[in-house]
Amino acid sequence: MVCVNMNVVDLPLSATLEINEKSNLMIAQGKKVYKLGLGQSPFPVPTPVVEALKKYAHIKDYLPVKGLYELREAIKKYYQKSQGIEFEVENILIGPGSKELMFIAQLVMYSELLLPAPSWVSYAPQAKILGRRVSWLETKKEDDWLLRGNVLEHYCKNNPNTSKVMILNYPNNPTGKTYSEEQLKEIARVAQKYGVIIISDEIYGELHHEGKHISIAKFYPEGTIISSGLSKWCGAGGWRLGTFAIPRELSWLADKMASVASETFTSVSAPIQYASIRAFEFDDEIMDYLNRSRRILKALASYIYENFKRVGIETPLADGAFYYLPDFSNLKDKLSKRGIYTSRQLCNAILDEKSVAFLPGDDFGRPPNELTARIAYVDFDGEVALEAAKKEDVNEGFLRKYCTNTIEAIDRICDWVSTL
Repeated sequence: MVCVNMNVVDLPLSATLEINEKSNLMIAQGKKVYKLGLGQSPFPVPTPVVEALKKYAHIKDYLPVKGLYELREAIKKYYQKSQGIEFEVENILIGPGSKELMFIAQLVMYSELLLPAPSWVSYAPQAKILGRRVSWLETKKEDDWLLRGNVLEHYCKNNPNTSKVMILNYPNNPTGKTYSEEQLKEIARVAQKYGVIIISDEIYGELHHEGKHISIAKFYPEGTIISSGLSKWCGAGGWRLGTFAIPRELSWLADKMASVASETFTSVSAPIQYASIRAFEFDDEIMDYLNRSRRILKALASYIYENFKRVGIETPLADGAFYYLPDFSNLKDKLSKRGIYTSRQLCNAILDEKSVAFLPGDDFGRPPNELTARIAYVDFDGEVALEAAKKEDVNEGFLRKYCTNTIEAIDRICDWVSTL
């Protein structure tokens, strides 16, 4: 008789994947659904990167466990140029998505996991699978749901007997907010003081709406691992290519992670690794693609912010990525009259009544009775929108023409709120 590992007995399907599958099932049943649940980039993989994949499609050999040397070298140069940070090629790892690399890192580092609440849905379940302790760090709405250095300091000072790893994600999923340079310096100072290792999840870094992303590794280089990949800024989620850049002081981690990788995924697909070199060149063609992507996402962020504000839904203006964590607390009395007391009930009601699918805040570490929800504003044809952005101004007319589903979904949410 085979017994089930108790760490996974009550582990559900990832919330973002579950809502996507539920939405697809409803669509298959002939229903119109606005899919604001799964945070998948709407934009196509840049043409030169696709052409590179075609060029290298014939390569069938296994590559080094840590990844193709030329690709790791390109990533090293990218961080030198974009952030002024130095990494050694041997301490850069390529994995089948950054999610897998995070899991292996937690496996290798026997540490307590610290997470600002809210955080992405898979961080905590990974720790649970491994039997690690997860501690949530408080954030406040008035701080735009961002972690403050004094909160980290208070926790570390009062819990001194465990080694700690903290995952810091920004621009943030689920809020779309990012940290200022001063905020990063303060968090880095505290982490350095208490020896907290930071996994800085910067998968949305290049989707900062102004192109001004700053890595916390600049201020705590010896203790920060930068996690990234191609899924968000390069539109290549299905390619499953993630990256870890590990400082020299933690080179043992790169080696041990490679040992685990050698016994699990072996190496990432060879053609995809070769093609990804082109993505990390960040030449004029790639930058033009990125700038158009940012303009569209920034305009959508502004539209959503203004319209939510108009009907009493609170949310700070997003700085990057393609998410919001709207707070419906101002409408608590009206919602309670409808029998809605939790974020999950809120999301179910809007899905049932307005066919708009998004996720409750408690999937991201917020209290169930807090009326927050995560919206991914990416239900549109990104290829068409990107092409149009070459010639047209990205204004409300543009959004209604090329980002129709997303705009209609936001309008439907606002209409639903207005009739409470």
